[in-house]
Amino acid sequence: MKYLFLIHLNEPEMDALPHAEMNTLNVKHLALNDDLRKSGHFLEAEALQPSREARCVRIRNGKVTVTDGPFTESKELVAGFYLIDARDEEEALEIAKRIPSLPHGVVEVRPCRQLIVD
Repeated sequence: MKYLFLIHLNEPEMDALPHAEMNTLNVKHLALNDDLRKSGHFLEAEALQPSREARCVRIRNGKVTVTDGPFTESKELVAGFYLIDARDEEEALEIAKRIPSLPHGVVEVRPCRQLIVD
């Protein structure tokens, strides 16, 4: 079963990390990627640009708008993701506990679903 791990981090706190600490964190993420590839769990993983680089596209009443964003009340924003293949939720949660940036934020573990069309 596929699971999406959304890594939520506080961007100002992450921006304030010393360069060496951020570099170490990145090295740990790349090592986890390699481990997940070897174990057959890895499907995809990416770090994301800060939310200030994001744009939101909406259609309301037939009109398309593009705005800067996202602007939410949350301090923790999505900073990256992993898409993994796990046997079940228990295995997915065990893998999520290995995310190197977990001590800096939250990892949301969400099962993927197939779209069904009748």
